[in-house]
Amino acid sequence: MISDSRSSPTDAGASSLSLPEELLLALLDEESGFFRQVPGWNLNCAMVGAVLGELSLRGRIDTDLTSLILFDSTDTGRPALDPILREIATETKQHSVPYWVERLAPQAESVISHALDRLVRRQVLDRHPGDFYTFTKRQRSGDTPLEEDHLAGEFVKARLTRIIFADEIPEPRDVIITGLVNACNVFHHMFQIDEEAEERIKFVSQMDLIGRAIAAAVTESIVAPTLRRPSLTKPIPAVSLRDLVFNRELREGRLPAGFAGLAEKYGPVFELRLPFRQNMIVLAGLKTNQWAHRMGRVFLRSKEYFEGVDKAYGVSRSMHSTDGADHFRFRKSLQPAYSRRTLTRRLDEVFDLARTHMASWDVGATMPVQAMLRPLLNAQSSPLLASIDTQAEIADALEYKVRVLNVGIVKTMPRFMLNTLPMRRRAKATQRIIDRMQNTHTATQRVGMPKDVVDAYLALHASDPQFLPESDLSLPLGAILMTAMYMGDQVGFALYWLLQNPELYERVTAEADALWAEGDPGEDDLSPDRIDVTRRVLMETLRMSPITVMSMRTVMNTCVVEGYELPVGTQLLIAQAATHYLEEAFPDPWTFDIDRYAPPRNEHRGGGYAPFGLGTHSCLGRRWAHMHMAINLLMLTHHFRIELARPFKRMPMDPLPSQSPSNRIKFRLAEQRHEIRV
Repeated sequence: MISDSRSSPTDAGASSLSLPEELLLALLDEESGFFRQVPGWNLNCAMVGAVLGELSLRGRIDTDLTSLILFDSTDTGRPALDPILREIATETKQHSVPYWVERLAPQAESVISHALDRLVRRQVLDRHPGDFYTFTKRQRSGDTPLEEDHLAGEFVKARLTRIIFADEIPEPRDVIITGLVNACNVFHHMFQIDEEAEERIKFVSQMDLIGRAIAAAVTESIVAPTLRRPSLTKPIPAVSLRDLVFNRELREGRLPAGFAGLAEKYGPVFELRLPFRQNMIVLAGLKTNQWAHRMGRVFLRSKEYFEGVDKAYGVSRSMHSTDGADHFRFRKSLQPAYSRRTLTRRLDEVFDLARTHMASWDVGATMPVQAMLRPLLNAQSSPLLASIDTQAEIADALEYKVRVLNVGIVKTMPRFMLNTLPMRRRAKATQRIIDRMQNTHTATQRVGMPKDVVDAYLALHASDPQFLPESDLSLPLGAILMTAMYMGDQVGFALYWLLQNPELYERVTAEADALWAEGDPGEDDLSPDRIDVTRRVLMETLRMSPITVMSMRTVMNTCVVEGYELPVGTQLLIAQAATHYLEEAFPDPWTFDIDRYAPPRNEHRGGGYAPFGLGTHSCLGRRWAHMHMAINLLMLTHHFRIELARPFKRMPMDPLPSQSPSNRIKFRLAEQRHEIRV
């Protein structure tokens, strides 16, 4: 047993950063927004080692090279530490530190989640959309909020620099973090490491007996795990062909509900064995969503999913098919152009463009949902995002893009279906739009014009032509056109649900009339409280009828999800919207209920709400889209009284390539309620 003196053996220093938090800070690569790639099992072992180190510094346990001894099982008050402390306390027999590292490794993801949450709450890290992380501005400037801590103003990397290169005498905490980072084998990513620095790292890692025991245990578990294989032998259940064929929701195109039904029977991880298709593992549960959101960037790759689309457009890669630092760079460059503020600064244009299009509608006319709302949204989105009018070509462009998705991603059609004469004609129409985008975005033509998404892409190309070459511009510029389809279909879903719930229709109409009572509303008028019903109607629409219901990924690093091992190369289908129909996430999920999103229920905060995807590839423009769809729903109800041309017992759906309302749904413009001023 080791009995050297420890600073703060009690919880006097409980406000300071813990070793798991320090390890995460050491692994963070701020340039990419990612944590440096450490294989999953290795990272899990290191994180558990950090917890054991923290517990030893707090006087809860002690270790030597052969045993771990429990001193005090009292909770620390830290959710990242206490579950592990409790599990140690349940064991009456003493075990070695490597035994505990491996036994507790499956809990590491929970440790990581709690540690990241605390770093964000304490303003050490900023969490960006898609779960990218950077140090806060206060941390970068040295104006740290941790003034009461002995770590005030110090980054872990700065401390490690002094320890390794300035021969500073390390404290026990520094010895442990040095050993853990060394076990993760990432020092060479952080510093220029020569032989002298390597010797110093080895020397420091051996200076403290507890630190040495933990680092040795982590290294031993990484190199030759003894418990890993038995703990990961849980078989993945395979869905029977009968359950697929007779699943009513899947047959009728309600994919989220269909996958929810399978998850209720088979659990959150199951295998689909489809004829003439590679077997696929499906993730469909609350905890699998949380895992994909937080850990997908470490274990999953999107390249294979999108390479068919890249090939169709003749590009080497795109934002959608990249991961890691390159994907983060794309998102950071484009985020301002897709922000909600960018939209609300141009409200006058939004209103004018929408009214100009609606003025062409005839009262009494009946229109299919897609034919009615996709052109309405395109009349706004093309000028706002690309500064051009594409109404004449949008139908061809969308037809081509849908075919590309069906061939390249969903793979419901053979590749030659992209080369038919009609598709070649539509491909040329799409390219003409892309050419027009580029030709109208020269420097002289853009003077005094608001910056749009095309400007953002061209600026990224100009700043680094190797990162985004001209040859790779056709896909992202063409993708702008899909905005009309996605938002138009989502507004169509929302309008359908409003007409199914007349009381809500009247409440949204009342909000709209109040907004336009004295002319066009301004940015401040579109506050959450003034459009509260409309906002929650959209949220419930996105739950019950989301456009994006699933994503496909390839496992690039072996990982464990809910006790199931996913080997490298596994084809993964993440059915993130399945949770929308799980009782544990949304009680009575088949009822359209906007009160889910108001206190005290706030059901969308339970981790099961994922209408815009998960993790690093979640929708970049979701805040823009939500506001833009709300504006259109309000304008539609303000100017018209709309009816369903015919009722349906169950909404007809088109499930692929994205979930859309079927054109069997038709809306009738029964009455014009207010004049459309053009």
